[in-house]
Amino acid sequence: MRYCRYLLLVLVAVGMLAGHYVLAQSTVSQSAASFPPLEVWKAEVLAGDPVTLRAFYSTDPPAQVMANGVKTSVDADISFWLGLKARSIELQTVAVLDRPKGTSVVFKVAVNLPDGKTLNVTDGQMWRKQGEQWRVISVERADAPQLNQPSDMNKNIYPADADAHAEIKKAEEKAASDHKRVLLVFGANWCYDCHVLDLAFQRPDLAPIVALAYEVVHIDLGLDEQKNADVVKQFDVPLNKGIPVLAVIESDGKLLMSQKNGEFEDARSLAPQALLEFLNKWKPRS
Repeated sequence: MRYCRYLLLVLVAVGMLAGHYVLAQSTVSQSAASFPPLEVWKAEVLAGDPVTLRAFYSTDPPAQVMANGVKTSVDADISFWLGLKARSIELQTVAVLDRPKGTSVVFKVAVNLPDGKTLNVTDGQMWRKQGEQWRVISVERADAPQLNQPSDMNKNIYPADADAHAEIKKAEEKAASDHKRVLLVFGANWCYDCHVLDLAFQRPDLAPIVALAYEVVHIDLGLDEQKNADVVKQFDVPLNKGIPVLAVIESDGKLLMSQKNGEFEDARSLAPQALLEFLNKWKPRS
């Protein structure tokens, strides 16, 4: 078993040095690409060796870990995976995206547990090459997520050619005639949690509220989160807590609220009740 693991490490290293892996560059339309270091990480999880597994996490800078919306540690992340004592792991890569900070890999796993049950996990890892070694610099994990998790990020939620000002004006006019409010969703197509949120708003328990109470406008922030900066400023939307970020305005453009604390940034870990409460709180009163 250990020989096979070392052989896999060698093969992956050769492939990486030769450049034999595919990364999506400016879009996520090629997001089905595999990422060889992730396969090695998975093999080490199954092997159950904490020392070898820990070598995959960056120490300079220290890897940052979020699990179910709560900041935690690398040791806790390792303990979580090894504590499952997985019989097998079925891994589906959702997106591989080359970002300024590193290579973002979003994946879903079905972990077959010793008792025969299956645990579903959604994980997002940011990898950076340090010398000749790829290491994880950040983790955003959701265990047994309650919201549906998209299998790809190909939906064009935030069209690059959309005129945000024109879209907002059109939504305000329609909201005025239909006695609604306008829901502004700031995000980007590369953002996995933006796709989770979009899918959640199509749930049978949420879609009727969205349709009856809101005109929804998606504001594209672009790859560098600098796009539509004037709209971000106009509606007092902070981006330092992550995206998506939501704001609610009246049909005359008056700002009612904008999220300040990254409330939906970790949408993958949210419970449907959190979204239901938000929509009901800010919908127009009869």
